[in-house]
Amino acid sequence: MNRSRAILVWVALIAVAVVPLVAASQSPLMAWRQPVYIVAGFAGIAALALLLFQPLLAIARLPGLSLRNSRKAHRFVGSALVLLVVAHVVGLWITSPPDVIDALLFSSATSFSVWGVVAMWCIFLAAGLVVIRYRLPLKPATWRYAHLVLVSISVLGSVVHAMKIEGTMEMASKIVLCLLVLVSIALALLNRISKN
Repeated sequence: MNRSRAILVWVALIAVAVVPLVAASQSPLMAWRQPVYIVAGFAGIAALALLLFQPLLAIARLPGLSLRNSRKAHRFVGSALVLLVVAHVVGLWITSPPDVIDALLFSSATSFSVWGVVAMWCIFLAAGLVVIRYRLPLKPATWRYAHLVLVSISVLGSVVHAMKIEGTMEMASKIVLCLLVLVSIALALLNRISKN
């Protein structure tokens, strides 16, 4: 890939990730939200944005990054993703513990909560698999499949969670981000299938 095309790809991906954050910051709903709730919401949006890059890093499809650097970035972004999800949930817990308890117990009246909780647990399990990777009696291919399945469920859950929430995110930029997140994980899945 030539330099100008690589720059264009990076600019497009960064724009897709950043525009929803900027658009959400302009939402009139921000006027009456508590600061902790705002931080929690933006942590969730940022986590969704990172899901755009994470599969592409895993298969080294981002221009200008070697396989080694892609894997390093994948581990770093994965850690950031876990921290953002924790910040999202803790922030919501601080502002409304009963709602978070209902969500965690799958007894919430809102269906988006179920999708968010499933996505959260799958992210945590995928990260946990990374931490204990070399202690498990799994072949590398089996480990990769388990990790990819958990991540794929997490991505799908996160996208449905985001699309079902009518909140501060602006609809058009949210749709574009969610579609490209799905394309990103689809590329990772196709990459894994093609190696068999």
